[in-house]
Amino acid sequence: MNGIVVLLAGIAILVIAYVTYGKWLAKQWGVDPSKETPAHTEEDGVDYVPAKAPVLLGHHFSSIAGAGPINGPIQAAVFGWVPVLLWVLIGGIFFGAVHDFGALFASIRHKGQSMGEVIADSMGTKAKKLFITFSYLTLILVVAAFASIVANTFMATYTESGAVDVAASAANARTAMISILFIVIAIVFGLLVYRRNASLGVSTVVGVIAIAACMAIGFNWHPLYLSNTAWMIIVGIYITVASVTPVWILLQPRDYLSSFLLYFMMIVAVVGIIGSAFTGSASMDIPAFTGFKDTLAPTGASLGYMFPALFVTIACGAISGFHSLVGSGTTAKQLNSEKDARPIAYGGMLIECALAIISLCAVGYIWANYASGETVTPTVVFATGISKMVGSIPGLAGTQEVAYSMLVLAVSAFCLTSLDTATRLARYMFQEFWLNPGETIAETTGYKKILTNPIVATIITVILGVGLGLTGYANVWPLFGAANQLLAALGLLGVATWLGKAGKNNKMFYIPMAFMLVVTITSLCFTIKSNVAAISLGGAGVSWCYIRTVIAVLLVILAVVLAVDGIKTLMKQDKKAA
Repeated sequence: MNGIVVLLAGIAILVIAYVTYGKWLAKQWGVDPSKETPAHTEEDGVDYVPAKAPVLLGHHFSSIAGAGPINGPIQAAVFGWVPVLLWVLIGGIFFGAVHDFGALFASIRHKGQSMGEVIADSMGTKAKKLFITFSYLTLILVVAAFASIVANTFMATYTESGAVDVAASAANARTAMISILFIVIAIVFGLLVYRRNASLGVSTVVGVIAIAACMAIGFNWHPLYLSNTAWMIIVGIYITVASVTPVWILLQPRDYLSSFLLYFMMIVAVVGIIGSAFTGSASMDIPAFTGFKDTLAPTGASLGYMFPALFVTIACGAISGFHSLVGSGTTAKQLNSEKDARPIAYGGMLIECALAIISLCAVGYIWANYASGETVTPTVVFATGISKMVGSIPGLAGTQEVAYSMLVLAVSAFCLTSLDTATRLARYMFQEFWLNPGETIAETTGYKKILTNPIVATIITVILGVGLGLTGYANVWPLFGAANQLLAALGLLGVATWLGKAGKNNKMFYIPMAFMLVVTITSLCFTIKSNVAAISLGGAGVSWCYIRTVIAVLLVILAVVLAVDGIKTLMKQDKKAA
């Protein structure tokens, strides 16, 4: 199969879906541009700040994307390109985009509060507490993972004598320096746009030029060579400050400018796929379908059976529970008008689907290397495949190395973006856990006043997240895929019950919700089975097998309890409607 056919057909289907199904959803739910959004009614200059649609799309897209739509499709390609493409398109259009759009819309009709409050409105306080607890623990795991990834990306390597190996550490030092300069540029951009009323268009052009300049500076001047622990501490301090800093000065401008890196990455990829097609070298060598079980196992570990592995492995490229936390967390508090909800939430998810399709084309281009286990790290697979396509275009043969470095850098930059977004979201969750239905943070007293304080909530979150990152998050990370997809199922359930209470059409949520519950429970049962088997064998690491088993069992119980409560709620709503 030729990559250009897969890419163009996929993008055409996504565009048609946005224009037709996305518009139909907005009409069914009653999206009303005349209604004031929480960004205006609750404006506080810190979390609730109206943002122009392009700026907010940049934040939302940067936060939900990261490396997810790259990692998932590349790893799941072991089942063949047809299953991957079908799940990205069907999952993205009818599952993920509906989930993201619904979560954002429900949140803006609940004063910009999280899905926990949406669930409390339709299912009660118990369901809210369970959802928020689960979401918060998931976010702590995200903070731990991304803090560790960022620190590993920045850290220096050392020789046997303990001295810094400058040559081996240069790439990491460049990434660290560019990331620091990028933060400075974002702050200046925010001050210009929001305090000096500078033109967004002019500021964007200047900002993009400044990004190119900071990359040039970082490539040639990178004096910071620090250890992993030192970077973990620095990252912890940064996300603590970033989580309580007004969104207009850092989060909005940084994510907006970061999105241009992602757009650039996608444009380079599209040029590579199309350009190489004209030279006759854009063939995807992946088999259409390899079987219902992963027997290739390029990394040395099989994904197992296609069901449920395909639907857990490809998360961000089709549906991801993390998106509901972003949509109902930071994005809902900045939405300027309800008319922006569809392009930002539904459209943002479909752009991510396009990136997933590009990733599929990339792994297809170097399939022999991937299947043999020679090149298996998803970021490296993506950058290698795309840069080789670009290098195959006449006149661009010498740009392959530069394109590779830029693509890796672009992917790495989003880890930091996702990290401080996750920290702020976790802070919101921690604060909302202590609130009674309808209560605001300003109305709290006693110990709740202390625990809902933004700085206190952030410090607790960072200590837990960075602490876990330093001590072994990797031991429980294998559960994240199922936990994230369970979060998506619960997000679908929450929006469905709220729409039902509001008398709106919620039938489009039933199949995605039921399917994701079955997928996650099946995946968790496989996890329990494999860990119990490992426990019976004994040996090193058996204690973590016990921990993973307990967590997986608790997640299954959580899923069943909330599913039963949700189904009961939906049945009562249907009876009332009848």
